[in-house]
Amino acid sequence: MKKITCLLILTITIISCKTQSNIITSKKEAVEKGVYSYPKNKNTNQKQSALVNESFDKEDENEYDNTTYTRVSKSENTLANEIVDLALENLGVKYRIGGTTKTGMDCSGLVFSSYGNYDVSLPRTSIDMSRHGEMISTREAQPGDLIFFKTNGKTVINHVGIIVEVLPNEIKFIHSSTKKGVIVSSTSDAYYGKTFAQINRVLKY
Repeated sequence: MKKITCLLILTITIISCKTQSNIITSKKEAVEKGVYSYPKNKNTNQKQSALVNESFDKEDENEYDNTTYTRVSKSENTLANEIVDLALENLGVKYRIGGTTKTGMDCSGLVFSSYGNYDVSLPRTSIDMSRHGEMISTREAQPGDLIFFKTNGKTVINHVGIIVEVLPNEIKFIHSSTKKGVIVSSTSDAYYGKTFAQINRVLKY
């Protein structure tokens, strides 16, 4: 019985560590994990950002070979990259409903202020943001695009983040979570993989 209990605790610890490893809570950690630096890659294109993940575009899962695509940390749009950099400056800011500043911000407040600083006008709420711009597939996603979720059992969109990096199996995005404030999370986390709703592009390319 004692061995079974120890094994159960070890398993829970390993699962917990795996989930937490995808979360970035500070600019220093973002730099260390490479999210804050853009590799020089002249071949960055939409095809590179294809995702093979059943939590997203199931119709595409047989169309792309997961090993063909590489990391996309830089958008084709210069303004999008500047917006991502500005958003990342808010890592560690606490969550505050209705907030849009470094004293506290909610999810749509982070997006609203990050885009607003570059004179890009967006609606104030996540549901209204989801109706703005052009909805795109996950295989077209690039840093700077908006990613939406239906969290807490909601049937409508109620959460938004800004994509900061696209990998073959996942999308990393910055957002303001109610418990941890502004952090970078990943769609490889079960919670966000299951609650993913859509991606919108609000800048012209």
